[in-house]
Amino acid sequence: MSVEPAPYAVRLATTPEDVTAAQALRYQVFVRELGGDGPLVDHDRGLERDDFDPYFDHLILVDSRIDPASHAHVIGAYRILPSDRRAAAGRFYSETEFDLTPLLASGRKLLELGRSCVHADHRGGTAMFHLWNGLAEYVLDRGIEVLFGAASFHGTDIPALAQPLAYLHHNHLAPPEMRVRALPPHRQDMDLVPKDRLDRRAAMAATPALIKAYLRLGGFVGDGAWIDRDFNTTDVCLVMDTGQMSARHREFYIRKAGS
Repeated sequence: MSVEPAPYAVRLATTPEDVTAAQALRYQVFVRELGGDGPLVDHDRGLERDDFDPYFDHLILVDSRIDPASHAHVIGAYRILPSDRRAAAGRFYSETEFDLTPLLASGRKLLELGRSCVHADHRGGTAMFHLWNGLAEYVLDRGIEVLFGAASFHGTDIPALAQPLAYLHHNHLAPPEMRVRALPPHRQDMDLVPKDRLDRRAAMAATPALIKAYLRLGGFVGDGAWIDRDFNTTDVCLVMDTGQMSARHREFYIRKAGS
């Protein structure tokens, strides 16, 4: 796959302008496009933000041709929190939705992923490839062993999502030692269609590209989904053991290691 030419670069946010630009991109994607909302969404300034932002690292894809003062230079973003920073934050963001006990008890180095988004003008190209390479470098530099985080289906119409949710449950359920669980009262069981009545093609067509990408790398999902009506999404928790990837997938994921 070809790599986007300069002036695109992926890096961690280093200035308040970087973080504000990431929040502005998140507003465009999660609020304007997908209809999300929340108590700290700033509609006047067009920012999607919350109390966790100061504790997370913000991995951003930037276009250096755009003035950072405009808060439009970030065209892709990922929000990431290593487990050694969980105490400062008070908890992982996804602990409001999922019981993470198996991961927390493992003693392994964890990294929570979230708020992944790309500007509409840059989808379908190599933007996500850049972000994943940047994430791979971050993981390698810090010896991260397990990646996890909520990933979303758009909407909360569970009958419409029955096929993809059931497909994930029957085919990609995490092993017991990594099986996080969706919490009540917004928990939704995913075993909605018997395995012999699954329509794989329909299920895959209804599954977001980001979730399919994690599955291709050997990722799993936790037990149950969580319905987020504020954000207008149905969330599953993705879990991936970086040491258990197939050799082919691991080579793709850590291709930057030898560069």
